[in-house]
Amino acid sequence: MKKSVFMLLAATVLMTGLPAQATEQARQRREARDVRQDTRQESRDAKQECRSGLVGNADCRQEHRDAKQEGREKAREIKY
Repeated sequence: MKKSVFMLLAATVLMTGLPAQATEQARQRREARDVRQDTRQESRDAKQECRSGLVGNADCRQEHRDAKQEGREKAREIKY
């Protein structure tokens, strides 16, 4: 009897922590997604500005790739 009550109590304590953890993970995913989306738009804008300048297309493409990669790294830092 005591053993089953203890196990029920332990299971209840463990179950109450799961929703809080899920909520935290959801917040981190949203924040990481927002960073990636902002980075994409900033990178597109920078690429358009680059193309209108005197810099070659290959350099503009590389800058665009680098900016997107930096955004992905920031998102990973937030998420993990």
